[in-house]
Amino acid sequence: MSVDAHSVASQLNSSGLLRTQGLIGGKWSDAYDGKTIKVYNPATGESIVDIACMGGRETNDAISAAYDAYRSWSKTTAAERSKFLRKWYDLLMVHKEELAQLITLEQGKPLKESIGEINYGAGFIEFAAEEAKRIYGDIIPAPLSDRRLFVLKQPVGVVGAITPWNFPLAMITRKVGPALACGCTVVIKPSELTPLTALAAAELSIQAGIPAGVVNVVMGNAPDIGDALIASPQVLKITFTGSTAVGKKLMAGSAETVKKVSLELGGNAPCIVFDDADLDVAVKGTLAAKFRNSGQTCVCANRIIVQEGIYEKFANALRDAVQNMKVGDGFSEGVAQGPLINEAAVKKGAKVILGGKRHSLGFTFYEPTVISDVNSEMRISREEAFGPVAPLLRFKTEEDAIRIANDTNAGLGSYIFTNSIQRSWRVAEALEYGLVGVNEGVISTEVAPFGGYKQSGLGREGSKYGMDEYLEIKYVCLGNMNKE
Repeated sequence: MSVDAHSVASQLNSSGLLRTQGLIGGKWSDAYDGKTIKVYNPATGESIVDIACMGGRETNDAISAAYDAYRSWSKTTAAERSKFLRKWYDLLMVHKEELAQLITLEQGKPLKESIGEINYGAGFIEFAAEEAKRIYGDIIPAPLSDRRLFVLKQPVGVVGAITPWNFPLAMITRKVGPALACGCTVVIKPSELTPLTALAAAELSIQAGIPAGVVNVVMGNAPDIGDALIASPQVLKITFTGSTAVGKKLMAGSAETVKKVSLELGGNAPCIVFDDADLDVAVKGTLAAKFRNSGQTCVCANRIIVQEGIYEKFANALRDAVQNMKVGDGFSEGVAQGPLINEAAVKKGAKVILGGKRHSLGFTFYEPTVISDVNSEMRISREEAFGPVAPLLRFKTEEDAIRIANDTNAGLGSYIFTNSIQRSWRVAEALEYGLVGVNEGVISTEVAPFGGYKQSGLGREGSKYGMDEYLEIKYVCLGNMNKE
């Protein structure tokens, strides 16, 4: 069964979730100069809607709104913030089907994956609602009898959140949930390729009763918006998910006002398959790690490093499994691979054993591809492919695998397939990566920390560790406490 994209857009419009304006201080706003840009369905190339194309002026007003709202929002109790977030979570789940359709419409991923993203993304709001009441300080034993020392945790302030197109809901909720739970206010800059999900989520935040100005959304001219967020002394924190190159620019720009910075940047994830791995588990896990969202995730397996004793067997099994993946419009039944977000995907390769070209469906559809006999010097081993291309490399020893895996500036996601508990510990500890999946290809969850080593970023998102990114630590010393 296939769903008509026009009817989806129409239904979303009638439900009030298809928003085309930015949100500034609780009011939906057009771009001040009236400019608009089109949002396209990547499966068909057809325009869905025109949205406001905002820039620096709108962003500065959104920052001012967030700054004004911060004064009262930061003084609400943790219990009050928790209730607002819980209501927002409930509304996201009530509208799960519509939001999933919106993601598939503007981003292209299969509807089943979009529903998974809503569950995952909403989970960050639920977790933040629960964790809001557990932001504890400390009392420190004093070195002098007339003093009392304690530590408070307080919100950072206004947060600029810049998010990508590959997970248009989850990359927002993973930042905004903990920010709001800690008492911060936010200005969100979603990707201009996928702004509609962000705007729908913002609409539901209003319905949840979250006060005006606490959540603001501006989109359009990315450089102008980014520059305004970086330059403003009222923005005390930047949180960004996206490319390493842009992350470096944001980090450099934030130095002028010494902002706190969280960066979740590019990856070059190794997927190591040892001789003693369960072949079925390894193939299933590699498929999930590589081809989820058509290979357009920062923790996708970018290099599949296979021990020589199992190499041919694994290569054939992976090829057969990939061959059976149905490619098509994300609204079509049984589709496992949707379109790429745009036509900028670059074909790179060695010996192609499956795929390697544009799909017969044309446009942004690309054949799921497996290539063998890749080595560490090839470009595909050095750069993040961000597409449905699985390169296979051989290795001999465990030491070789670790050396090949760590031979990169990136250090975000990594995967190991082995039936040896001892080996899984040794290799997990040796890998220079923030995330390690052992015999599992999908490991992200709101209850565990997400973030990278090396040039894959700074800080962590999700879990109790992700809350600390939005808090300042204040030490208070009470002196002369022995006086009557």
